[in-house]
Amino acid sequence: MQQVKLLSTDPQLIFSLSGEIDSATSEDFYAMVAAAYEHDKKPVVFDCAALTFIDSTTLGTFVKIFKKLKADGNSMVLDKVRPNVKKLFGICALDTLMEIR
Repeated sequence: MQQVKLLSTDPQLIFSLSGEIDSATSEDFYAMVAAAYEHDKKPVVFDCAALTFIDSTTLGTFVKIFKKLKADGNSMVLDKVRPNVKKLFGICALDTLMEIR
C-alpha cells in the first residue's frame, strides 16, 4: 500500500497520507515530499484522514519538513488528523508550532 501520494500541485502541494508511517518508512516519506517540494516550492498540506499511526521518527520527519518550508517562507498544514495521531503532536507540543486540524 502506498502511504504517501501527491494529489495536487495547484495552488499548493497536497499529499494524502495513509496507513502507518514509522521508522521503517519515514525516510521514503521524507524523500517523496522533499522531491516534490524541490521541484515546486509551494505550501504543503497533508491530508491525514487515512493516516492511522506514526511514531517518534515520523514526528521528527514532520519537524524536518516544517523547518525546510518555514525557512523558504512556506507553510505546512496537517488536515483531518485522527485523535490518536493528534495526541502525539500535543505530547511534544508540536501542535503549538504546526497547524493541525
